[in-house]
Amino acid sequence: MFKFVVVTDPDTAPGFRLAGVDVVEVPNPNEAAKILTSLLHRDDTGIVAVNEEYMSLLDEKLMSRIDKSYRPIIIPIPAGSKRMDRTSYIERLLQRAIGYNIVLRR
Repeated sequence: MFKFVVVTDPDTAPGFRLAGVDVVEVPNPNEAAKILTSLLHRDDTGIVAVNEEYMSLLDEKLMSRIDKSYRPIIIPIPAGSKRMDRTSYIERLLQRAIGYNIVLRR
């Protein structure tokens, strides 16, 4: 069975812990990049939810590795700002999973 892991800031981590999720607290995007790199190589992790502010600041090389990875699936979790285009990221995940481009509309 694969684990669900949340990589987030210290302010929101307690809420995820109360929900029973494995949480990795990181104080800044640089630490988040290091943690994500190590999580990409683990066999026991299925889904990693990352604070969207941290994810929007990842370098292109790491984002490319995340896009090419089939497991774990890396998903952004909403933060206070809307700097990341969540819709296009989710569309890319769906296209990779099912082989078709699905356009999400409100």
